[in-house]
Amino acid sequence: MLPPLSPPPPLPSPPPFSRRTLLQTLTLTLSPLSSLFPPPAHARGLFSMPPFRLANRYFLVRAGESSFETAGVINTNPVGKTSVDSGLSDKGLRQAGKAALELKRIGACEDDCWIWPSITQRAYQAAEIIASVNGINRSHIVPEYSFLDARGLGSFEGRSLGTLTEVYESDNISPDIKPPPTTDGTPNESVSDVFVRVTQLMSILETQYSGETVIIVSPDSDNLTVLQAGLTGLDLRRHNSLFFSPGEVREVDPASIPEYKQPASAVFKCINPPSCK
Repeated sequence: MLPPLSPPPPLPSPPPFSRRTLLQTLTLTLSPLSSLFPPPAHARGLFSMPPFRLANRYFLVRAGESSFETAGVINTNPVGKTSVDSGLSDKGLRQAGKAALELKRIGACEDDCWIWPSITQRAYQAAEIIASVNGINRSHIVPEYSFLDARGLGSFEGRSLGTLTEVYESDNISPDIKPPPTTDGTPNESVSDVFVRVTQLMSILETQYSGETVIIVSPDSDNLTVLQAGLTGLDLRRHNSLFFSPGEVREVDPASIPEYKQPASAVFKCINPPSCK
């Protein structure tokens, strides 16, 4: 018969535990991980206007004139943006060619580049000309399907280009004023609406690329003027002072971007918590 088993020795008492001990343990455990992630204000993808900095080199290009523009008619309905009628006119082809040669002259694509045109026919045709003249593979043409659509001008659709002065007069009053609506499906976009679109585009580009050259090709001037105004911190009501002519090329100058200033909440230090007056 086996002798009865003796009870196990008592376990040692755990060390005193406190909330401070827990916090210290968590801090030591998590601190190595914090170095893996950039501060939220500098994280890639959190793009705002004007930006903290740009990760890429940018060129802004307005496509040459479309057949409608050469005829002096406003055409912004996206329904027909891929139609032949929305393509470059003979004059527009020459303007796009000059833009391509200008980009080559300044060496925009010497170390390769990416071309982001609107899917609008005239912008995509201009992108193909730019790629051909600068020796860029067609695989580096990335069509943009909505963020670079020409600004929808509502009831101004089909009217004379001369009536655009009325649109810009409203823009000078407020970036939130929309052109009157219409019933043919043409959007009526304010400057603020365009600003949202181009900010979303820049967020994609700044997240997708780093250290690259990107050529943005727009079918109209407003996309580019609103984008440039946003990058430089210019009052959006004055965006038209940056007007792009058909076929114009403009590099985004990093020196034109205002110096980043931290918001008050980011620099405030509480010297004597919990009294932080």
